[in-house]
Formats: sequence, C-alpha cells, structure tokens
Amino acid sequence: MARVLSVGITTLDIINQVAAYPSEDDEVRALSQVQRRGGNAANLAVVLSQLGHTVDFAGVLINEPDLALILTEFDQYQIGYAHCPRLQTGKMPTSYITVSSLNGSRTIVHVRDCPELTFDQFAAIDLSGYDWIHFEGRHVPETKRMLAYVAQHHPHLPRSVELEKPREGIMSLTEQASLVMCSKPFAQAMGHNEPESFLQTLTLDNVTCSWGEAGVWGKSAQQIYNVSAVPLNKVVDTLGAGDSLNAGLIHGFLQNNTLRDSLIFANQLAALKCQQHGFSGLGRILDSHHD
Repeated sequence: MARVLSVGITTLDIINQVAAYPSEDDEVRALSQVQRRGGNAANLAVVLSQLGHTVDFAGVLINEPDLALILTEFDQYQIGYAHCPRLQTGKMPTSYITVSSLNGSRTIVHVRDCPELTFDQFAAIDLSGYDWIHFEGRHVPETKRMLAYVAQHHPHLPRSVELEKPREGIMSLTEQASLVMCSKPFAQAMGHNEPESFLQTLTLDNVTCSWGEAGVWGKSAQQIYNVSAVPLNKVVDTLGAGDSLNAGLIHGFLQNNTLRDSLIFANQLAALKCQQHGFSGLGRILDSHHD
C-alpha cells in the first residue's frame, strides 16, 4: 500500500451522547461520555491506516496532560507523529461534542490555544518517501505556501485539499491540488443550495462535494457524477463521516480507480462509519472490496 502524510490538526474530543439534542436553557442527563482523539486530518489518517496504508500526521502538539490520550490512539492505529512540533505552552485543541441518539447529529463547540503548523515546519519534512499528501484547508496563507512547495519540489506527488469551512482566500488552495474535497456547508457558503450547480462553477478537475444524506457528487474531465447515500436503518454517529469519506476517496485514487469508483467506495465507507461509534474496525470494508 501507499505512504501518506496528513497535514492539519488533532484534537481532544469530549463526546456527550444524549437522547435528543436539548433546547436552549435545558438541563439534560447524558447517556454516556467518552473522550477520544479527533481532528479532521487525524481522523483521516486513522481511517487510511485501517485501509492498509502507512500514514504520518503533521500538526502542532502541546506537551500537556491531554496529549497522552491522543498519542495513545495514534500508536494504536500506527500513525506516525515524528514530524509534529512539540510546544511547552498552550493547550491541545478541544472539541465538546453533543451527539443525538435520535438522529445521530453532532453539535460541536471548539476551543483552541494551539498554533497552526507553519510553512517552515512543513518544509523541514522529507517528502521524498510519500505517495500522497493531504491538507486540511485551514490557515490559508501557510497552506498555500506548502502546496506550492510540494508542486515545485515534488511535482509528481499527488496532493489533496479539504475545503470544509469558508475562509478568506481559501479557493486559492485549489490551484496546486490534485484532488479537492468540499463539504455541503462550504458549497452553501459559496451561495449554492445544490451540489451540481456548485461543481459547475469550478474549473477544477477531480473535485468532490459531499451532501449528507443526499449522497456525494464529483466532477472529473467536465463530467459530473452522483452517488446516492447508502440507505441506513439507524444512524448511530455521524462524527467523522466526512473524514471517512475523504479517506475513502484518497484510497480509491491510490488504487488508480476512477473518480466515480472512488466515490462509490468512499460513500460506502462513510455509511459504515455512520452505523458505529468511533473509527475502530472500518478496515473491514476491504473484506467486500478487492481493489
């Protein structure tokens, strides 16, 4: 399999499971509470590792007590973190997440006292052994420099970018990307209420847009594809479904699959994630796929 570098953040997720999302000023009892590692780039790394790839994570870590849980999970899934700068002050980003048992929705309040990875820190990484690099579309100026650096020094190294939230200048990150992954909220923030019209406005090749329970869309060589969401009897936990989808897309491309076939696999992987808590065991999808 391939060697992948995932660039972004990792977090401590404190997840409260409730019967249904509370109304404002309600006081409700949680059905359960768990703490686990989160963050888009880190989630993607964990899923790709279970699909058989060798994955490293690159992001800033803070030497404080909550880091221990995060590193334990990285070790559990064999995620390398030797490229991560370690700081002595600050706090690991923390997400307080309310998950509704009624419909699987997740509502997130995020707290952070942790800087983003800088271009200089990224440029110190030896990229020669990697087959793919993935970037969260976060700190736009630094991430843009990282993408340009890879394009200049490793032009044949594929690179993907996730566009989840609108940020100033974020579309400039697509200029050097091999694969662009967009979310429904991002497309809506760009003024589009349906994915096909959003994709038609983009001149990019190999771009996708997930649309929740409606499925996922993609465009390649001016051809637009749609894969309907897998029907589910019960949605357990949607937290990380988008990250699982993106991991499935990268896996498909690494297997030299077409965009359409990659969308089909990624869609099934995201559906599998929605039917369980956490990410453990997602690699079992390979039992029914022989890419």
